[in-house]
Amino acid sequence: MKNIALTLSLLFSFCMLLAQKKLTVHADKIIAPVSPTMWGIFFEDINFGADGGLYAEMIKNRSFEFEFPMTGWKEIKKDASGKILIQNTGGTRSTRYAQLTVNANNGGYGFSNEGFRGMGFQKGATYNFSINAKKNSGDVKLRIEAVNSAGTKIGEATLDKISTDWQSQTISLTTTDTAMKGKLNVWFEGIGEVVVKRVSLFPKNTWKERTNGMRSDLVQLLADMKPGFLRFPGGCIVEGRDLTNRYQWKQTVGAVDERKTMVNRWNMEFRHKPTPDYYQSFGLGFFEYFQLSEDIGAEPLPILNCGMACQFNSGEVVAMNELDPYVQDALDLIEFANGDVTTNWGKLRADMGHPAPFNLKYLGIGNEQWDEQYIQRYAAFHKILKQKYPEIKLISSVGPSPDGRLFDYAWKELKTLNADIVDEHYYAKPEWFYQHVGRYDNYDRQGPKIFAGEYAAQSKGIAQVSNQNNWQCALAEAAFMTGLERNADVVTMASYAPLFAHADAWQWSPDLIWFDNLRSYGTPNYYVQKLFATNKGTHLVTISENGEAVKGKDSVYASSVLDKQSGEVIVKIVNASANEVAVETMIAGVKPSGKQARLFTISSTDKETVNSFEAPQAVAPLTEMAAVKKNVIAITLKPMSLTVIRIPVK
Repeated sequence: MKNIALTLSLLFSFCMLLAQKKLTVHADKIIAPVSPTMWGIFFEDINFGADGGLYAEMIKNRSFEFEFPMTGWKEIKKDASGKILIQNTGGTRSTRYAQLTVNANNGGYGFSNEGFRGMGFQKGATYNFSINAKKNSGDVKLRIEAVNSAGTKIGEATLDKISTDWQSQTISLTTTDTAMKGKLNVWFEGIGEVVVKRVSLFPKNTWKERTNGMRSDLVQLLADMKPGFLRFPGGCIVEGRDLTNRYQWKQTVGAVDERKTMVNRWNMEFRHKPTPDYYQSFGLGFFEYFQLSEDIGAEPLPILNCGMACQFNSGEVVAMNELDPYVQDALDLIEFANGDVTTNWGKLRADMGHPAPFNLKYLGIGNEQWDEQYIQRYAAFHKILKQKYPEIKLISSVGPSPDGRLFDYAWKELKTLNADIVDEHYYAKPEWFYQHVGRYDNYDRQGPKIFAGEYAAQSKGIAQVSNQNNWQCALAEAAFMTGLERNADVVTMASYAPLFAHADAWQWSPDLIWFDNLRSYGTPNYYVQKLFATNKGTHLVTISENGEAVKGKDSVYASSVLDKQSGEVIVKIVNASANEVAVETMIAGVKPSGKQARLFTISSTDKETVNSFEAPQAVAPLTEMAAVKKNVIAITLKPMSLTVIRIPVK
């Protein structure tokens, strides 16, 4: 029996040896540099991604500028009386204020703000309140209360005196308990009349503790990805439902109090998720986007309206003979980002606190436009911008689809124009991503470079309410990304989309990062993006099996790069099958400098696995070591896994 068992064991081992995949990395044969911008971030103000999300302001409709000016506000009174009247000054930017008549000698009168699906308060945290107001008559003081969902007070502070002239005054409160869906009560006590232009509440703990700051946990998730670029502000948000409501960057810079609130184009886009209270305060504007890019080490990539509204909505276009102001916006933006402080827009940047240039290198013209009307308008931008700023790389569009007549037409025209970088988008089922791993293998190496600007596997279908950020989708994206990396000589940028989603106020799924008023987590897709971005390397090298690219045979996909800065070969391998796969990877052309390699692995045997607030790392990378014997690393790939191997070399 022992001999039979030994024979079976040897036979099994022999079969495993025969089944072992043998890959070869030609680390001395560099194909091309890997662009520093290879893996980046796409930000759009969708799913309450800015106001109510990344932008840390806790007051909704802080300047009474929504269509219904008391949206988010509710009159409150306690042993008192009064009235609230909304006045319109007819100005060009911030046009409204609230006039409160207060009769509260022995109680309080005022208003309460509900925040963005509630306000998140952390026990022991400090919150900075500010109000721009003046007293018209009487003797009135102000008291603020943070309360939880039951109305119980968990923090308060008092402002004893309100100025008789317009003045911004600040006080702080510290909370005694945690509340996920709290609110802020603003009480006026005494008798008199007060007018209020703006009410604001920020956590002290913003990113870098900036007064007009961002949510630190959300920025940290972005910084941890080490992205090569940050694309902003979108997305369809750039286009607007019509040209009147398009995104105009000049309205988002300068004094925060003077930035005019505007309706968000996503507020009523989807019937399954109507959000009529979705507006843009522009407290998070172009200056803040540039600053954020600098903070996280990413190249800024602003996208500008090209004279076209969203073609899925109104499809409005500006006449060609009236396009000049749109082109001028682009010229002025470059000056704002890069100009000397003696220039008009460079001076504004300096006045906002950043005398040094932001070193803008990339600029997108239009978002997802298509057909002749786009090519006409892009060509006008291209001609003027290339004459004045030839060093700026322009991003152009081939529409929302990854193929078809309009896609082919746009490509033909953009090649004729010698476009720099072409933005392609793909939202599809996971199967599509596996089938198109070799998409860029045969693209023209002499033509424009590729920006894979928006992509995400859809578990159910595009814009379906039931889409999930599950492991099945993330793994398909990982396989596709090996194809992007294998073609790094033509693919220069890539970003998942959308980025953020508020758990109680989203319109579109899937999304990379989910958050509520207090918590946030990265999805399995986030960890895939992070592994690729933090293991980017500097130069593309070949990985092959029997001389062929590793792109799906036996459900295995792979790419490899050399990192000259760290002195490592980096191999990324996806096992899309439900079985373990033995892989032996040989490093050719250079010698490993140690006896161990680092492995980062993400896997799950259940393709439906998702991360959540309760289990934020149900799918997340695990780190281990693997032996390097001479120039070979032999490992067993887990079922349904992404593995990144870092091998030190001489």
